[in-house]
Amino acid sequence: MKLHDLKPAPGAHRERKRVGRGPGSGKGKTAGKGMMGQKARSGPGPYRTFEGGQNRMVRRMPYLRGFKNLWRTEYQVLNIGDLSELPAEHELTIEDLIASGTISKHKPLKILGEGDLNVKLTVQAHKFSTSARAKIEAAGGTVVELPWETERRSRSAGPNPAMRNRK
Repeated sequence: MKLHDLKPAPGAHRERKRVGRGPGSGKGKTAGKGMMGQKARSGPGPYRTFEGGQNRMVRRMPYLRGFKNLWRTEYQVLNIGDLSELPAEHELTIEDLIASGTISKHKPLKILGEGDLNVKLTVQAHKFSTSARAKIEAAGGTVVELPWETERRSRSAGPNPAMRNRK
């Protein structure tokens, strides 16, 4: 077999349709585009969401208003009322909560003041609400606020190691 012997499989190659070349071709005069109208004209047709002039789907949908901060810190919350079952003088650490499956290690923990606390506890968390801090200290406990370092993500699409390694 040589290069000049190569040819496409039967039916693989089709002659192009020559439109507008007289009545004998079967595709003369209007070239298969019908009589008149926007779709018979040259150039691009109507836009993708066009629905014949009625109010289109993308305009009928409700509009998402407001602002969503991409760089926010999302906290896992735990209420004071959930800590009231713990024994007195207990030290509640984040490692204990992760081990018990109460919280995950991927988000910081915030203690909120919903409920009552009547046992003396030492509570570790990344953030405390004012009412939670007051209730823990009123019960005779202590509050230990731990730092949470957020990884500075790139504002562009991909990772940005130069920004991440900068101190």
